[in-house]
Amino acid sequence: MVEAKTIGRFEKDKTAFSVPLESVDPALGARVSSGISELDRVLGGGFMRGSAVLLGGEPGIGKSTLLLQACSKLGAKGKALYISGEESAAQIRLRAERIKALSKQIEVFCGNDMHACLSVMDSAHPLLTVVDSIQTVHSEEAGAVPGTPNQIKFCTQEFVEWAKSHDSIVVLVAHVTKDGMIAGPKAAEHLVDAVISFEQAENALRVLRTSKNRFGSSDELGFFLMSEGGLSELQDPSGIFMIRREGQLPSGIALAIVYEGSRILLAEVQALTIPSKSGIMRVYSDRIDPLRVSRIAAVLEKQTRLDFSSQEIYVNVAGGLRLTEPAVDLPLACALYSARSGQPLPEGSALAGELSLAGEIRPVRSMDRRTRAAHQLGFARIIGPKALPAGADVPAKRGAAKAEVVGAEAAKSGTVRVEAAALSGQTLPWLGASSLRESLRILWGQGT
Repeated sequence: MVEAKTIGRFEKDKTAFSVPLESVDPALGARVSSGISELDRVLGGGFMRGSAVLLGGEPGIGKSTLLLQACSKLGAKGKALYISGEESAAQIRLRAERIKALSKQIEVFCGNDMHACLSVMDSAHPLLTVVDSIQTVHSEEAGAVPGTPNQIKFCTQEFVEWAKSHDSIVVLVAHVTKDGMIAGPKAAEHLVDAVISFEQAENALRVLRTSKNRFGSSDELGFFLMSEGGLSELQDPSGIFMIRREGQLPSGIALAIVYEGSRILLAEVQALTIPSKSGIMRVYSDRIDPLRVSRIAAVLEKQTRLDFSSQEIYVNVAGGLRLTEPAVDLPLACALYSARSGQPLPEGSALAGELSLAGEIRPVRSMDRRTRAAHQLGFARIIGPKALPAGADVPAKRGAAKAEVVGAEAAKSGTVRVEAAALSGQTLPWLGASSLRESLRILWGQGT
């Protein structure tokens, strides 16, 4: 008789059986708080038992620091095992002392052999295991060289199976490419339950962003500040990406009200246009997708007859935040128009809206929440879509000031009072515009 072939460290089980879904205890999928609220927010409420998480980020950004802090905060919930293939135990101890994360509940194993790591995990029975990093772990079954696509897929699969079979949590630290993407085969991302990237925004600011989460939202953000004592949470980042100025805004700057995850943020979109030496439009943008910038420039050229096709376009977001939400279309368009025309936006203006190729302003979610957040930060003139998303209720007035446009000259001077668009007999608490031209008329008294 031919013996069952070994696959990795698990053998084929001829006694496998299924169970009725109703008989599964839902408590087995309970969440475990990391002790760090911003990390819990990104994870959807905490670590899920029996899950595997892939965390990527630039070298030195603070991945190991974040996970070591999470290990120390587990406390009485369970034991944490920190597996390192890059550092020695002494180096990990020094970092833990520096960030005040030294705990009796943390055990350390330094090695890069997958079977040795799994053996230590079997004997330690940790609630949380950190593998730093998955690119350094290797197995003889997948080849002799660590870091290859086969090694990463094979070792990731083994750790994922261990987490699920032991009702434990495994966090795999991953290297990233020069473009900031997680290195290795995409199949490794499909194997895990959550994929999180750790990004540097500005100086000490760090942004934790999730791109995949089987147990929660996949567009949530967490904010941290890095210091010598480790990472500290930033509970209210709504105005951190704004630049406070005295007097008139420079041309080429617009304030965008963006909805990232469950938070409302105000971010400054900056644009610059100069004639291209080659006569061909070139776009330089790393915080907003260059293809989006090209599309918005094409819509602007069609709607306003300003020439963008012979310009070099530079776009930036103050603070280094990467913006992906559709509502950034309108502020980006106004920043480009301001840069090309040399006319700064009126003081106290903030915008949100998605643009169609026909120049229409499409509705975006939670415009009333965006408006309230902008008012709290001192913005009196909020411009957004006149229409609401399908199924959305018309927001209550909430004491929003009624205003009216008193002319182009008043608009340019920043003393404009805005009359909100009426819908179903009620008044929107923001100035509703149905098209790009209409929003330009509101801001500058002109649309072409």
